[in-house]
Amino acid sequence: MRKPTKILIIFIVFFALISCQKEEVKQPVTEIWYAQPATKWMEALPVGNGRLGAMVFGDPNHERIQLNEDSLWPGGPDWGNSKGNKDDLEQIRELLAAGKAHEVDQLIIEKFSYKSVLRSHQTMGDLFIDFEGENEVTNYKRSLDFDNAIAKTVYDSNGYQVTQKVFASNPDDVLIVTLESKNPEGLSFTIKMNRPEDNGHKTVEISNPSEKEISMKGMVTQYGGKKFSEPFPIDYGVKFETRLKVNNNSGEVIAKDGILELKNVKQATLYVVANTSFYHDDYETENTKTLTDVTEKSIKELLDTHKKDYQELYNRVDFNLGDASLDSLPTDVRLKRIKEGNDDPDLAAKLFKYGRYLLIASSREGTNPANLQGLWNEHIQAPWNADYHLNINLQMNYWPAEVTNLSELHTPFFNFLDKVFDRGRITVKEQYGIERGTVAHHATDLWATPWMRAERAYWGAWIHGGGWSGQHYWEHYQFTEDKVFLEKRAYPTLKSLSEFYLDWLVWDEKSKTWVSSPDSSPENSYLASDGKPAAISFGSAMGHQIIGEVFDNTLAAAEILGIDDDFVKELKAKKEKLHPGVVIGEDGRILEWNEPYEEPEKGHRHMSHLYALHPGDDITSQTKEAFAAAQKTIDYRLEHGGAGTGWSRAWMINMNARLLNAKSAEENIAKFMQISVADNLFDEHPPFQIDGNFGYTAGVAECLLQSHEGFLMILPSLPNNWKIGNVEGLKARGNIIVDIVWEDGLLKQLNLVPLTDKLVKIKYSNKEVEIQLIKNKKTSLNESLEEI
Repeated sequence: MRKPTKILIIFIVFFALISCQKEEVKQPVTEIWYAQPATKWMEALPVGNGRLGAMVFGDPNHERIQLNEDSLWPGGPDWGNSKGNKDDLEQIRELLAAGKAHEVDQLIIEKFSYKSVLRSHQTMGDLFIDFEGENEVTNYKRSLDFDNAIAKTVYDSNGYQVTQKVFASNPDDVLIVTLESKNPEGLSFTIKMNRPEDNGHKTVEISNPSEKEISMKGMVTQYGGKKFSEPFPIDYGVKFETRLKVNNNSGEVIAKDGILELKNVKQATLYVVANTSFYHDDYETENTKTLTDVTEKSIKELLDTHKKDYQELYNRVDFNLGDASLDSLPTDVRLKRIKEGNDDPDLAAKLFKYGRYLLIASSREGTNPANLQGLWNEHIQAPWNADYHLNINLQMNYWPAEVTNLSELHTPFFNFLDKVFDRGRITVKEQYGIERGTVAHHATDLWATPWMRAERAYWGAWIHGGGWSGQHYWEHYQFTEDKVFLEKRAYPTLKSLSEFYLDWLVWDEKSKTWVSSPDSSPENSYLASDGKPAAISFGSAMGHQIIGEVFDNTLAAAEILGIDDDFVKELKAKKEKLHPGVVIGEDGRILEWNEPYEEPEKGHRHMSHLYALHPGDDITSQTKEAFAAAQKTIDYRLEHGGAGTGWSRAWMINMNARLLNAKSAEENIAKFMQISVADNLFDEHPPFQIDGNFGYTAGVAECLLQSHEGFLMILPSLPNNWKIGNVEGLKARGNIIVDIVWEDGLLKQLNLVPLTDKLVKIKYSNKEVEIQLIKNKKTSLNESLEEI
């Protein structure tokens, strides 16, 4: 009887192993990976918990982990709220009416602008791990696992496997680095932290608070700062401490001169915590508390808590495009294939997932919003200050928030803009002589500055940063149907923006309309009557599109809330005579300014006059003439070399999707991956700006699902090369969760789960149905939009 029993046991074990392997095949890890360490910053891999982040290089001999924290800025909120006054505004308007455009361009900067400002978000410094000797490294793999938010490096060193894992936990507010070696003699290495100098000035003091700790204390300065285009050294700013503690299971640790030396350690855990005076008055005590808490927990407990927190957000959406056989190739090799003209839909799907990963990693409740570089910045003086540009860049960062089911990650955006608008209420009174409402210009920073900053009118003499941002408050309500948010936050904000515009507009006797003046079209110019470029104009398409949208959204919110007061009546009256934002010129294109000016930059990177197409919703498939004009406008821009920057190409994908142009969406997705994606999949402006990553993810969602026209449009712009695929967990306006499965480019199954009872219209191809959805109940439809 014994032999059959043993055979039975063997079979049971064998089939159990097969079962486990099958389960692993069903749920492959979504990762990007490389066969060599990063040799430059744009090859390193990002981790982040919303506030605290790192770029991991994965060097097996001299590891560098570049550190970031989202509040590390110089200066403070002490540069005032405005410049200039009401008389200056009247003078500018008079000169503009007299056709003196060039004088206006100079005067608006002289009177209102802080001109060139250099006050930048900055690196927190670097963590270096230098291993003893030059080890022979084989079987190397460096990866970033999207499913678990872990950067991992595995290799054999002198024949023994070494594993490094890095993750940033949001619930425990700590960056964790684990090192493990199978070498019986363990690992020997030194740990250092440092931070670059600021124009020759030392920026940190480094010490060993205990035998297993390193402390790096400093204050953010900007000795190369600028204000009003003049040198303006900033010798004060946010104070911070970064503290590292080591826990090892063997060997020894020696602390000396701010360095830790570890000898013959088989396993080591590095806990990195950081706090700043922006968040805490006693930031050093906060670090002590956090370190005490995390070191009392096991790594398994910290990792499990991290995964649970992260996956609650990340796992809401899944997106696959069929064949993943190219996973056997390193990601940089796959990108090279794409640049050579080869197709790789699976990497396109991974890039979508990467965008959601990056938003979770750089924007969490209680943090600052994602900036121009998200969270990851190695500079003391970053490109464009790594600040918050409100003429598309900050808004684009949050385009994926609602549709890819990350609505709560929008909160840092709202919290920050609320502060900008609070200061903007002072700006409108002091700078423009307007007694009500609020304003934000084209850029701001940690200190929520509302004032204009531009050395030339071309770059930033623009008043609609607040109006564009106001759209996000309305969109958040449309996707979540959170009426408390609408009443307490969205409506007050929209009302305040409307009040400013009501008093800003001027009456034009020629057109018998209300016109925004002075105005501009972001970072673009027209040819004035003398044939020379000018930026400031009497009205602009984007300006009127944004104002009209703010008015419409304010009125819609008021109707939902049952408000019908004198303000609402005033708003309705002025909206009726607002100058139209969409005017079609004789050549069939949408005018960018009120007049059909010639353009010195025919392929300009901004598509400002198509705001009404995307992210706005005034140009739709139902407005046939404007819809056709929008396509012609895009074609003209591209013919002249438009969409050259990463974020501009990402915007183009979104507009292609809105125009139901699957072919162009496919082409621009390919061009984005060929031209604008670095080896670590960061967007290249160039240089690095993260908005392109977020804009791409939003653009993919627009290709699969649209709901801005008042109904659900399924696979409206599915790229032709995405023949097979599925997406789960997208969100439509009306708070509806949407799953879509397709084969051979055709819908196979559609699942809808509403968060409230509602009647919805659904369109797919030439089919259209109306269906009653029941709260929290899944309704499944087939390719004919019939219930299954």
